[in-house]
Amino acid sequence: MLRFLTAGESHGPCLTAIVEGLPAGLAVDVEAINRDLARRQGGYGRGRRMKIERDRVKILGGVIAGRTTGAPVALRIENRDWANWRDRWAAGDGSTEPSGRADSTGLAEVLPRLSVPRPGHADYAGMVKYGLDDARPVLERASARETAARVAVGALAKQLLATFDVAVGSIVTEIGTVVATIPGLPPEELWALAEESDVRCPDEGATARMRAVIDAAREAGDSLGGVFFVVATGVPVGLGSHVHWDRRLDARLAAAVMSIPAIKGVEIGPAFENARCPGTQVHDELYPDGQGGVTRLTNRAGGIEGGMTNGAPVVVRVAMKPIPTTLTPLRSVDLATGEPAETQYQRSDVCAVPAAAVVGEAMVAWVLAGALLEKLGGDSLTEMARGK
Repeated sequence: MLRFLTAGESHGPCLTAIVEGLPAGLAVDVEAINRDLARRQGGYGRGRRMKIERDRVKILGGVIAGRTTGAPVALRIENRDWANWRDRWAAGDGSTEPSGRADSTGLAEVLPRLSVPRPGHADYAGMVKYGLDDARPVLERASARETAARVAVGALAKQLLATFDVAVGSIVTEIGTVVATIPGLPPEELWALAEESDVRCPDEGATARMRAVIDAAREAGDSLGGVFFVVATGVPVGLGSHVHWDRRLDARLAAAVMSIPAIKGVEIGPAFENARCPGTQVHDELYPDGQGGVTRLTNRAGGIEGGMTNGAPVVVRVAMKPIPTTLTPLRSVDLATGEPAETQYQRSDVCAVPAAAVVGEAMVAWVLAGALLEKLGGDSLTEMARGK
């Protein structure tokens, strides 16, 4: 069973992750992990924070001589911005002295309390849930900065999948009101085109229009969301299950991708479009492949039927809302006084859809890697290969 846990705050010393269940013998390419971390940091519309960070992973355990041992893998990603925050951080973390007296939330007085929750963020619900009078402990953990650790974890999953010829990539199809026209090319060619675009869009004309709407949103003090696709190729038939609700692969993929901050919609294949069509125009008909098996001419099921992969590419379409932190203030309430108030701007991105697509790749890869391990079994890569 694969599982992982992350820890760390947006402006704390580092992000950490523990990955359990990777088979022994997997060759770990650290630079490939770092390349995915750099891809997450890129994208037109990102904020000033990305000019500070230079994310690189350090493996602290579970890998010897470049290969996994079967033990938990420990990952660490330094927050370079910590140098700008450590003197304002709380006492009690064992690493720094406070520059002011710590208050009831554990934050130093020099770090001003945030008592006005931002609409659309975790601020209000988190403050109520944990009985806090300050939103800062909530926003520090709810921040999408945490997804850097997920990308590192997902990169390990990609490396496991690659040994079984499974590949995962992403493209952006919408930002704001701009909708791209996607060329009818194989996924690998679309991914290559997306890597050349700073909005991860394989449509060159749409790329220019996306940049323009991001510029307009920045000028207006606003933010933008969008839509991206994650596609996995080479996925074998039968990952997942039709037997139990919690083992259905489409459900697991939806939950994993929906856990990414600001993601509010997930569909497998063109699900909502399918819902408006009769069944004869939706279901992917089967044809003999001439080798005793079957083939399909369409993939409207998104590669999953009955909770299981069917051999076609797995296609996950994802909707991301606009980032809730905007330069233009929104109406809120100061929970310290109960009076109407406006939000205070916290440094953020204008648009992070291209970065979210890379995080989406990580989460899809993680789910598929877990399902593959369940299917093949084994404590080592050698044992998994025997079960293929």
